[in-house]
Amino acid sequence: MKSKPRISRLTAILTHLQSKRIVTATELAAKYDVSIRTIYRDIRTLEASGIPIFTEEGKGYSLMEGYHLPPVMFSEEEANALITAEHLIKRNKDQSLVENYQSAITKIKSVFRGVQKKKSELLSERIAFRYNPQNEITSANLAKIQSAITSFQLVQITYNSLGGEHTKRIIEPFALYSTNENWLLVAYCRLRKSFRVFRIDLIESITLLHEKFPPHEMTLQEYFEKCIKNFSPTPDKPMA
Repeated sequence: MKSKPRISRLTAILTHLQSKRIVTATELAAKYDVSIRTIYRDIRTLEASGIPIFTEEGKGYSLMEGYHLPPVMFSEEEANALITAEHLIKRNKDQSLVENYQSAITKIKSVFRGVQKKKSELLSERIAFRYNPQNEITSANLAKIQSAITSFQLVQITYNSLGGEHTKRIIEPFALYSTNENWLLVAYCRLRKSFRVFRIDLIESITLLHEKFPPHEMTLQEYFEKCIKNFSPTPDKPMA
């Protein structure tokens, strides 16, 4: 990847800082194809221009809480990617994801420039995904589950497994992934006392509890690697 001109890179770094809680110099150097020393200089330049950047020793950089940049401008290619994603997500089978994305994309479109709005409307009329052509909705729990994952919040579910077993469980939501047109939830099941995979369209009821659980010190990739190593299917949903 060819590195950006410095002024473009500084603007991009600001946008990146606003999009995440904390960003490392190594991450920025890799993203913009420059040295870590160059990133250090860029951060100093931004600080000197009055941008309130905090350095957390051993962690990275963050913007002062409450600081916001002016609305970002999208390139034509970026706007086209957002419109394409909108059509793809409209075909998703989870109602909460569709509704929340449509609300978000409406806000994003509000900062499109005049010509950009016209082009995005034209492109929107010229894109179609044949996936889920009947707009079938099989669940509406994705948003709740996402909230529970990021808040480390216990969840009580009533679950009807593929084997026909009907159970009530308390779970610790860990991660989500999608395959074969279904959303799958990876969670620690307190009933089975181990990690399980649940199809969210088979969750008949869901309640977010007030109790929190300690974060699991494991990445999703590490979870997948353990599953491959153990070749261990679950009684709820065999690993694909």
